Amino acid sequence: MVKPRPALALLFAAASAACGGEPKPATPATNPSAVAIERPAPQTPFRLPFGGGPVRGITVGPIESSLHPNKGYGSDPYQRTVDEVVRLGGTWVSLTPFGRVWDLHSTGVDLTFEKPFEENREALRRAIDQAHASGLRVMLVPHLWVETGGWRALIDPKTDEGWEAWQQSYQRFVLTWATLAEETHVDLLSVGVELRSWVTTNRAPSFQRVIKAVRGVYSGPLTYAANWDDVEHTVILGDLDVIGINAFYPLADKDGAGVEQLRLGGAKIAERVGKLAAAWRKPVLFTEIGYTTRKDPAIKPWEWPDHMKDVVVDEQAQADAYEALISPMLDQSWFAGFFVWRFYADPDDMSQEAEWGFSPRGKLAEAVVRDAFRAHWYTDGPRPLGAALTRNTAKKIGVF
Repeated sequence: MVKPRPALALLFAAASAACGGEPKPATPATNPSAVAIERPAPQTPFRLPFGGGPVRGITVGPIESSLHPNKGYGSDPYQRTVDEVVRLGGTWVSLTPFGRVWDLHSTGVDLTFEKPFEENREALRRAIDQAHASGLRVMLVPHLWVETGGWRALIDPKTDEGWEAWQQSYQRFVLTWATLAEETHVDLLSVGVELRSWVTTNRAPSFQRVIKAVRGVYSGPLTYAANWDDVEHTVILGDLDVIGINAFYPLADKDGAGVEQLRLGGAKIAERVGKLAAAWRKPVLFTEIGYTTRKDPAIKPWEWPDHMKDVVVDEQAQADAYEALISPMLDQSWFAGFFVWRFYADPDDMSQEAEWGFSPRGKLAEAVVRDAFRAHWYTDGPRPLGAALTRNTAKKIGVF
């Protein structure tokens, strides 16, 4: 663990100065029948669909392979990761079970992923229970894995018949996890992740049928994890309780950007997302945020570390990118929180990604996350007068 830099607390306290002004109302371009809606007064936070304040979250990646027995979800090593999240100041974990599709033209989802489905489901059940027992809330996010490669956002069964078969199979996949979510009292469920070819097109009404079916099984709030560059064109946002974004936004367009340029980029993102929240009058949750540990990670933050060569490892660049994205969000009335991408079920397993990967664990970026988790956010509600940090409290959380 690394100690926080003193300047971070001042930065988060002054987050509103970096926001670049209040976002104005906007009408979703993909919903021509919508009308402009007046934004709630700035002093009134958007209503969050879950209790306990905004999300201070960490995504915990699974280890489902038989090469790692007793080290995935529901294991003793996973409990150690949960304990780390608590010590960091986190209040939520995001858990990500996977289903498999063969290629981008598939019409069905296979529930088996590396280990038999029944084993994975029971492991996830234990993982949810462990998180709840540790005082954490849980978001469940079923993902799709494309076996032959390719991005799930481009799945296209081609024909009307293919799309109908795909909708029915995907619905069975999500309902399976929605049933577990209801049984284990999961606090938030995502109905999908980065399904651009479906939810930004004229195929979207069939996805609305999926959402309706899920609501018939799961009684908690729903989100959907849109990609950052297509969320404004996602037409199902009105069917959700909170807008979800996988927020891998670039903060600059040229290598070598300084901290101030990155912060300006973060302020512009806050303005952009604020307009979306105002248009739909819904809070926004960053279902994933992350930057790799390398030079200039904020230029193309979505680039996967496995495909990189001759990488210059740079913890400071990763930390600066985290700071620039997070800081202007904390004073926004629409901001429901964020999940860091990511920690792993076994905290000692170094095989999951390269040194220059996304995980901030044990790096300078972890200090940024810790400072953000411990800051007072707008959506926490008013802080009582005189609620300054006492020396005893400061000792407990490690400030002194």
